[in-house]
Amino acid sequence: MTDTLTLGAPPAGLISLTPAAIKRVHELLKTVDNPDSLHLRLGVKGGGCAGFSYVLELDRDVDPKFDRFFEFEGVKVVVDRKSLLFLAGTTLDYTGELLGSGFEFKNPNAQKSCGCGTSFTA
Repeated sequence: MTDTLTLGAPPAGLISLTPAAIKRVHELLKTVDNPDSLHLRLGVKGGGCAGFSYVLELDRDVDPKFDRFFEFEGVKVVVDRKSLLFLAGTTLDYTGELLGSGFEFKNPNAQKSCGCGTSFTA
């Protein structure tokens, strides 16, 4: 079964993207071939200085059996079910500041995060 949301935020407790993150993903998709076949993959993997590292990539390889699908203003997002356990309630933001622009995970499940914000402890 595939869950696709097109009219706003996903059900409470799952994930969300800020308008700035949505805008930046749209900009990135304009720079690649076949953008309609791409999903923004959010995930978690073991490693990093705090125990878990965030995954953020454009992905064509999705699996309806193991991935959960969302859509935010035309941005197709996929999260594997295991990562969703760690990312539930997370908001993906994008800051375009002069120093340190980039995507930022605002994860309520993170007990501790490293200084660079790319890994956390659950």
